Amino acid sequence: MAGEPPQETEVKLRLDDAEAGRALAAQLGAFLVQPRHFEDNFLFDDATRSLAGRGALIRLRATPWAATLTYKGPREVVEGVKRREELESGVESAAALQQILGRLGLRRVFRYQKYREVYELDDVEIVIDETPIGTFLEIEGPLEAIHRTADALGFGAESYVVESYSALFAAGGGEGDMVFE
Repeated sequence: MAGEPPQETEVKLRLDDAEAGRALAAQLGAFLVQPRHFEDNFLFDDATRSLAGRGALIRLRATPWAATLTYKGPREVVEGVKRREELESGVESAAALQQILGRLGLRRVFRYQKYREVYELDDVEIVIDETPIGTFLEIEGPLEAIHRTADALGFGAESYVVESYSALFAAGGGEGDMVFE
């Protein structure tokens, strides 16, 4: 395949709670496309953590209706917005894929959980994530659309969070997995 690899371009915004996120989505006129649901996410790496050393990761995400395997390449921050290569594919069985990854020499290095709901508005996806470390609103789409949407919600670039949930968890002193009690 020719051309640029698929890119994830996004920012997170800290919120007080999910209701605040729903109010912001309604303020913009965004459409709910996936109601609130539970997600279990597993990050994999080899014994030497060579993926992490390159700034990459392999994630297996399980929801009540599907499982998705994702490769994310090293991130860069452009105009305060995180961008990285992202390749995804649906898988039939999360449990079987975990076994396959193990046979390939990868092991689970981190697990994080969240409740997520997804909205769409024009050329952006707006996501509300309720995590054990707080609630976040993610805006994903073209760079200029992210800035436009954040601005319409009253957030400037100084409010952007570009760290991953695992990095935020570790920075907050978290140890082990980031899961709900």
